[in-house]
Amino acid sequence: MTDSSSSSLPFHAPHEAASSSPAPSSHSGADLARHAPDTHEDTPPTEDPFETHTEEEDDTPPTGHPGRGVLTLVSTPIGNLGDFSDRAAATLAQADLILCEDTRTSARLLTARGITTRTEPLHDHNEQQRIPALIGQLERGRRIAIISDAGTPLLSDPGFRLARAAIAADITLTAVPGPNAAITALTLSGLPPHPFMFSGFLPPRTAARRETLARLRAAEQAGLSATLIWHEAPHRLAEMLADLADIFGADRPAAVARELTKRFEEVRRGPVATLAAWYADNRARGEITVLLGPPAEDDGGADDLDDRLRAALATLSVKDAASLVAGAINLPRRTVYARALELARDAGSQGPHR
Repeated sequence: MTDSSSSSLPFHAPHEAASSSPAPSSHSGADLARHAPDTHEDTPPTEDPFETHTEEEDDTPPTGHPGRGVLTLVSTPIGNLGDFSDRAAATLAQADLILCEDTRTSARLLTARGITTRTEPLHDHNEQQRIPALIGQLERGRRIAIISDAGTPLLSDPGFRLARAAIAADITLTAVPGPNAAITALTLSGLPPHPFMFSGFLPPRTAARRETLARLRAAEQAGLSATLIWHEAPHRLAEMLADLADIFGADRPAAVARELTKRFEEVRRGPVATLAAWYADNRARGEITVLLGPPAEDDGGADDLDDRLRAALATLSVKDAASLVAGAINLPRRTVYARALELARDAGSQGPHR
């Protein structure tokens, strides 16, 4: 993941650790089952509805249409070089071209694995204009890989527009899955793992950020219940957490994960207001993922919005009622206005509005 205001950090080699797993017991359940008498010889096996069946399971990658190339999205480590898979390395070594978010950053990874494939930059500022030429290469049979500075391509990184263009041109699009900071942080956070909603980076400016967060809070008041995930730059973290506490409530459970898979990995958990206060006094460093738990089951946000609007609509127009309530509960006026219209229609007395 990257952000225009923060620089990419170097990769770190994994630490060696001795295995502490106990030796398998000779009295395991598997052994007991193997030696137990078979009492169901005439009973056909029951098919597991969750078992995945494939035509062929092997290590052969997709080949694409005859005479045409393949565009492959290759995940790279989010910090620890040991997380780079053999398949990912082989895919990059066999590619005709590797598109990198930053060729200087990617050079460290490629050099460490002895990969000499030609690299070219693909980023937000040049992706659109490069698409026609790249699609032309793919149509002529070239094998092109996309990598980001860290993690899974397209997620807060370039490549989405090229991937869509490849789909439209009937070019085979495949992926080599691997590390992802948002998913890793989610599994370590202690917050409900599903459903979740990943939203990349929030707007850097305060007004736009608060507007975006307020829309999410409005969605919660309309029924959304999910763990929310964002990336954030270190110098904006404390202010962003303070906005979360103000808009979603000081007691909402949250977590801040930073430097995942690296030597100084840290996951700090607690009420979002407590985390905001901590990072106001202790500036964070490195790559950061912020998670906010879903609202409590007894969260009365939706009922509170409707109650306030009904009370205001008793004496005010839809427009004025929406303005009054939006200011009181810190939600976007357009969102509140839309809900006020619905309530007015349901009541059969929409009232004057402009």
